[in-house]
Amino acid sequence: MSGILGGNAKDEPMHYGEIYNVWQASMVAKGAISFYRAFLNHAGDHDLKKILSALIDQAELEVSECDKLLTDNGIGTAPALPDRPQAKLEDIPVGARFTDPEIAAKIAADVATSLVACSQAMGQSIREDVGALFGKYHMTKAAHGVKILNMLKEKGWLIPPPLQVKRQETVNA
Repeated sequence: MSGILGGNAKDEPMHYGEIYNVWQASMVAKGAISFYRAFLNHAGDHDLKKILSALIDQAELEVSECDKLLTDNGIGTAPALPDRPQAKLEDIPVGARFTDPEIAAKIAADVATSLVACSQAMGQSIREDVGALFGKYHMTKAAHGVKILNMLKEKGWLIPPPLQVKRQETVNA
């Protein structure tokens, strides 16, 4: 294969959609690091804290990889947010504190939204390495989503949409 889009994917130019998706993924991950660290200050449940820590680790990896990809292609990166200080749960007033079920619901929604964003970025990519990067993130987020869903169910924190308990019988004509 020859031409501008042949050979080593890393030597190919990124198109504007790929650039935006990588930049946006980095910016979203930087925001996630900030508010997941804040959620760690508010969380009391051990399992929730473990998942938050794993989500922070994943977001830090995404920032590192996305910013490297942008920098390697001569593109500026999104600014990092300042580090949050640690706080003790008991120092946060009850009325100002996020509850564990609220935190769990928020991270579940974040992961679901991230899956859609990763799928969209994969579909828009023409550079195999960019598509594969978002594919890797998608698989990791899906695994986190399963863990979060199981935790929500086990802790009784899941608020399902209306459930169809009794199905209407169909009439055969």
